[in-house]
Parts: sequence; structure tokens; C-alpha cells
Amino acid sequence: MDITTVLNNLVEQLSYRPQSPMLFSSGLFWALFLLFLPIYGLIKNSHTKMSLFVIAFSLFFYYKSSGCFLLLLVATSLIDWSLSRLLVKLTTPYRRRLCVTASIIVSLSVLGYFKYANFFLWNWNQMVEGNFQPLDIILPVGISFYTFQSISYIVDVYRGSVKPTETWGEYLFFLSFFPALVAGPIVRADYFIPQIRENRRATREDVFGGFWLIILGIIKKAIIADYISQYNDLIFATPTGYSGFESLMGVIGYTMQIYCDFSGYSDMAIGIALIMGFRLSINFDFPYQSKSLTEFWRRWHISLSTWLRDYLYIPLGGNRQGTFRTYVNNFLTMLIGGLWHGAAWKFVFWGAMHGVGLAVNKACRPLTKHFDGQRWFTAISWLLTIVYVSLLWVFFRADSWTDSVLIIKNIFCNFSPSHIVPFLKVRYVWVIMMTVIIISHSLPRRFYDNLADSFINSPWAVKLLVFMVVVQFVVEFAGEEIAPFIYFQF
Repeated sequence: MDITTVLNNLVEQLSYRPQSPMLFSSGLFWALFLLFLPIYGLIKNSHTKMSLFVIAFSLFFYYKSSGCFLLLLVATSLIDWSLSRLLVKLTTPYRRRLCVTASIIVSLSVLGYFKYANFFLWNWNQMVEGNFQPLDIILPVGISFYTFQSISYIVDVYRGSVKPTETWGEYLFFLSFFPALVAGPIVRADYFIPQIRENRRATREDVFGGFWLIILGIIKKAIIADYISQYNDLIFATPTGYSGFESLMGVIGYTMQIYCDFSGYSDMAIGIALIMGFRLSINFDFPYQSKSLTEFWRRWHISLSTWLRDYLYIPLGGNRQGTFRTYVNNFLTMLIGGLWHGAAWKFVFWGAMHGVGLAVNKACRPLTKHFDGQRWFTAISWLLTIVYVSLLWVFFRADSWTDSVLIIKNIFCNFSPSHIVPFLKVRYVWVIMMTVIIISHSLPRRFYDNLADSFINSPWAVKLLVFMVVVQFVVEFAGEEIAPFIYFQF
């Protein structure tokens, strides 16, 4: 093989390919990250060199994920940084409000065009009975995440809780930090920017703790989520093609799949950042252990739920304006949260029903608090919560509203216990996978804390053995293609 062929292959690998964006679960990312780390370690003591290197790697990572939309990310960062610098120079309240409003409008307009233009045009077409042709719009990866991040920054500067960065580079570092760029966790400026300035070196516990989180993330995503998705996809592809019991298994399977997929990504993101000396907030806290919908949203996608609380629910009035207004604010917050996830009525319904569920939960609280601590009530509360959440995941996953209804109807109208034994015989590996994740999700957090400590303090040979076993399982259960993370589409 001549040098020209080698260079051509290298250029092809480093170029953006829409059919194979770079993922945390891809071999290319880990090869590049292993090259990145020693250079990063050598220049870590120089804040300027470290920052420029991380920014360059982050922008390349985003280029490999979204191609020319890299320019959109850079433009967003430049506009928001410029407006934040202008904001602190303004003294008139009216002009300050105008400045922050302009920034939010720009950010939401860009997000609105890419994510919601066809949705609103389609609905307008339905009302006027026109001949709608969808616009040829490609949704940039991660735009919902970094848009919310940029909005929180400008609002925090306006409130005075964050001082704007002195340089554009520091803000670009914050907005483009590659571990959290394309699927969160949503990073808050008051939490992360001080870490950039501190430039702390990772400790031994950070490095091996981060390595442990990466291993957990790989297990969740590349082994469990990707494998069980193969059956789940069959159910959602043909809503009436399977028995009610098989449809029920597909729904339960997707409930676990989306958790393993998204929390697996978050674990890897937090672990990669930790190895670099940066701390990202926890994004999942065993959400399916929740005994109420309120508790569920304190444990699920924590960075989004706290963002919605701080920048939407509280500004709407929170719980400060009476009981009815509290219910309305909850509903509106979750409705917008549903629309954030996708431009379709099924996402609006998903968010709205979570808003209704939260309102019912709060309304019943004066009655149910008398039973707190009683095992029967705890069990019923958990069961009602997990059933409600799982049924709503159907609308989240199904291709259409009609498919969602058909799947749920199939479960209740076409269920027969006679399908259980044949299913267990044919899908025994899927059942084992599901059993593993359900049991592991039921264990208390201290079990995992102790497991992490044991891994961190274990000999090198043990760490290597664990890693090799995980890699072997990935190879054993890997599909023909690397499945993208579910939340990449948002």
C-alpha cells in the first residue's frame, strides 16, 4: 500500500460522513481520544494551550458529527458572547431586557427553523388544505442541547449570577466542550466556567473513576441497549403484527432501552470529562425506582428537568401564585419540554400527559402523605408510576400517533398468557438482558459507589481484566452497524 493510499484513507476517516457520524461508541472516537489524552496531559499546565487544544478537538468532534453545521455552533457562540459583553455595559433596565431578549430570540429562531419549521408548515397546510412540500432541512446534532446552554448563560449574565467570560475562546470552550456537546448533560455556566479557569488536574481517583463510568456506559449502551433494541424495533415497526404479550414486552423493553441508551451516554460523557479533570453533573439517578412522577423528574434527565425548572417553571411563577397556577405552570413546562424533544404531536402529547400526571400527583399529595412509609402504599405508588411512564414512552418511540394507539390497544385487547412460554424459549437472551438491567436498576446507589471504589483501588491486572471482558461482550453482541444514541435526534 503506497503513501498516497494511506493518506487518502486517513483523509476519508477524518472527513465528515453523514452515514457514520462519530459517536462515543465508535472505534474512531476512542482511537482519537487516546491520541488526544497524552497531548492534553503535556500541555495541561498552560491554560492557553490547553484551552485552544480542547476547543480544536471539540470543534473537530462536532464537525465529525454534523459537518458544516459546525459553523452554526461557532456563530451562535460568537453572537451570544458579544451580546453578553454588551449586556454588562448597559445600565438602563429596558436596554438590558432588550439585549437578553434579542439573544434568546436569535437562539430560539435558529432552533425553531431547523427543528420546527416543517412541523408548523405541515399544521398550517392541514388548516388551509394546501399542497405542502416539506423543506429540505437537516437537524444539526445536539442543537437543542447547546441552544438551552447558551440561553441559560445569557440569562445568568442578565441576572448577575454569572460574570461574562473575558474572551470569546473561554465561552466557546464552555459551549463546545465535546463530552457534553451533542447529547448533554446540559452544562450550566456558573458550574463549569470556574472549572475552566481553575484548570485542575485530574487525580488518580478521577482518572480511574472516569474509566469506571466509561465502562458502565459501554455496558449500558453497546451491550444492553443496542441488543434489546433489535426486538423492540420489530414491535414498533409493525404495531399489529405481534400478540399483546409480545407488544407488552416491546414496551417494557423500550422503557429499559431508552434508559440504558441515554444514561449510558451520560456516564461516558461524565467519565471522559472526569479523566480530563472536569466534573459534569449527574444526569440520571435510578429514575425507575421513583414512587411518584414528581420524583421521576427529579431523577430522569436531571440537567434538562432542572433547566426547565430554573428557566421556565420558576419564571412562569412556580408555586408562588396559588394552587391552580402551580398546576398550570407544571403543565406548560412539561408541554414545552415535550416539544423540545421533537417536532410532532406525539411529543406534545407525551409532555402534556406528564404535565397532567404531575398536577394529579401534587393534588393527591395532601391525601397520600398519610400513607408514607407503609410498604403496600410504596409498592402501589411505584407500580402506578412505572406503568404510567412506560405507556407514555410508547408515544415517544412509535413512528406516529396511530401506531402508538395500536400498540397500546394490542396490549389490552390481544393479550394471552399462552404466548409467554414460546416467547421465553425464542427470546431467552433478550429476557436475560432485561432481567440483568431490571435487577441492577433496583440496587441501591451505595452498591455502585462501593463497586466504583473497589474498581478504583483494584490492581492494574483487575482493571485490565474487567475492560477485556466488557470488550469481549461488546464484540459478542454488537450488531452489523453502530446504533446512534437515541438522544442524538434531539
